Amino acid sequence: MRRIALIEQFLEHLETEKNFSAHTIRSYRTDLGQFVQFLITTQGNAQAAPKNKNAKPPPPNTVRKFILSVGHVDIRAYLANMRSAEYSKSTLARKLASLRSFYKYLARLGAIETSPLAGIRTPKQDKRLPKYLDPKQVGALLDAPDRQTLSGARDRAILETIYSSGLRIGELVALNIEDIDEFSETLRIRGKGKKERIVPLGTKALEAIRNYLVKRCEAPDVSRRGALFMNRFAKRLSGRSIRRIFDKYLKTTGIPANVSPHVLRHSFATHMLSAGADLRSIQEMLGHESLSTTQIYTHVSRSQLKKIYDRAHPMSPKP
Repeated sequence: MRRIALIEQFLEHLETEKNFSAHTIRSYRTDLGQFVQFLITTQGNAQAAPKNKNAKPPPPNTVRKFILSVGHVDIRAYLANMRSAEYSKSTLARKLASLRSFYKYLARLGAIETSPLAGIRTPKQDKRLPKYLDPKQVGALLDAPDRQTLSGARDRAILETIYSSGLRIGELVALNIEDIDEFSETLRIRGKGKKERIVPLGTKALEAIRNYLVKRCEAPDVSRRGALFMNRFAKRLSGRSIRRIFDKYLKTTGIPANVSPHVLRHSFATHMLSAGADLRSIQEMLGHESLSTTQIYTHVSRSQLKKIYDRAHPMSPKP
């Protein structure tokens, strides 16, 4: 799908004015490109929906007309098309959110009078509790790397840092050595939308990072600045590399393999909440814009709820 001026203008707005990440921009481009392809395919004329591979795509002015003339019927037809393709509810919601933002932007520009998505409801989402590890599993995972080797010291520091500060994997790989404040035991995080926040760094995580950096600095030609976590080629680790590291220690500890590194972030939030941390503080540490996003961690086991009840209710028998 070729690039379309209206969409590129919108994406530039998201990047320069809204500070959206490159990953989010790519998702928007994919979602909007898919919608435009749907419009082209369903227009019902030879120019808009070529019947052979050699036919030329419609000219830019025609595509622009398709985009600006979209109505409720087109949106509902697109939704029906996605449902028939068996997209999940979460994927449907994301694609609708992309369209909603795009047409809201066009309305603000005055290119259209009202958004065709006004009155279109987002499919109700299934409530899925996040997967998380219990404290014993986390302890086993953190102890798995061999801290005497450079790679093991690095892996231990990675796992400790995620669990200590509840980082996203993208935030972890973006960390630089200069982002560590050893005096205040904090990290400077660049989160979604390039927003920065300061989060606490636990003593054990800081010790693991120090151990890793000492071993790293013993290696020749390795800078003491720049990326915090590097591969054996002295390059910044990627998110895919973090996944491979995580999978390696899942196998050695016997923890089920159907979890991602993000489970440590979920475990951090769950354990903090269970230990009495307030939801607003957890929201701040996780970098959530809305408290409603953080509220997914309010799941509490029945046994824990019973303990809280027995401890707090005045008529409950006390031990």
